[in-house]
Amino acid sequence: MNRNASCRSLVLRVRSAGESNREVRLLGEETGPIRATVFGGPKSRLRSQVSPFHSGTAWIYRDPVRDTNKLSDFDVENWRHGIREMYERAMAADAVADTLLASHSGGGNWAAAMEVAEAALDAIAESDEEGCGTVFLWFMWKWADFLGLKPDFSRCSVCSRPAPDAGALVVSPSEGGAVCRICRGEGRPANAGLVEIGSACRAWLESPAVLTPTALTRPDPKSFGEAKALATAVLAGALGRRLESWRW
Repeated sequence: MNRNASCRSLVLRVRSAGESNREVRLLGEETGPIRATVFGGPKSRLRSQVSPFHSGTAWIYRDPVRDTNKLSDFDVENWRHGIREMYERAMAADAVADTLLASHSGGGNWAAAMEVAEAALDAIAESDEEGCGTVFLWFMWKWADFLGLKPDFSRCSVCSRPAPDAGALVVSPSEGGAVCRICRGEGRPANAGLVEIGSACRAWLESPAVLTPTALTRPDPKSFGEAKALATAVLAGALGRRLESWRW
């Protein structure tokens, strides 16, 4: 990064740093994760603009001697006021930000990562209580796909036998796909890291509507629980832990 640079960015986290400054965590469309300092007291215009889940153009000054970044300006394009109007929205948005930070924002294709994150946040900002959970489930499943971790339902991940085209499945997140009945019986402890999903859950996960959060319909409670258990297991395996924010 040059000493002065600008890029379209999404604010993920803001916390106090000293008496009047703030440390901000950004996801830049071209730069990826950025940690920068916002200087100024409570009445600072910049401080009011740099809030979690805002997105816009950020101007960053890089100090190579001190190895620090200063956020010198931020032109907000999307404020997402709706997130702050409901507890469930705020919790879902926090969980999205936590997931991005824990996975280093995907580690590469920053523009695509921002597209997924902003689609989720835009939908959360307009969702009702139940809708927030559905959109966050969409984000978890989409993020697993983005990271290359989405399980393969088409064949057994152990022996490569074809799986049924439809119906219930037993999935091993650690092995990246379905596990057939034969392989489940070959010395594998019962339910060891396996997640069972019913036919309705599988149909929802494979539905074209799952491609975008605005086209979502909420699955039935049983299918919702199965889908969340699977998405959580997949991401937890990649991160090495389950994030507390996923429990809301």
